[in-house]
Amino acid sequence: MHIGILTLRLSLPGCRSLKEKRQRMGGLHERFGRHPAIAVCESGDLDRLEASEWTFVAVATTPQKVESLLAEIEDKIQRGVDGRVMEATRELL
Repeated sequence: MHIGILTLRLSLPGCRSLKEKRQRMGGLHERFGRHPAIAVCESGDLDRLEASEWTFVAVATTPQKVESLLAEIEDKIQRGVDGRVMEATRELL
């Protein structure tokens, strides 16, 4: 079994409330948490309005599949979140 960890730091310029922050993040936990090979959590910047950090853990039988899952997550967030990815880090275990 292979495990990959993707951590994304996002900038949410102009965000004025925690409610707006949740709306702008677009339910990442619900969308990605349904996938049986992915775990997701908001891992940092919990109290900051204009920033958010999310960590995704993917499990698969090959390193290539793990990389594919992490790339798919990052791509969907780039296209689907009202904010900018400022930093993306990946770690394969």
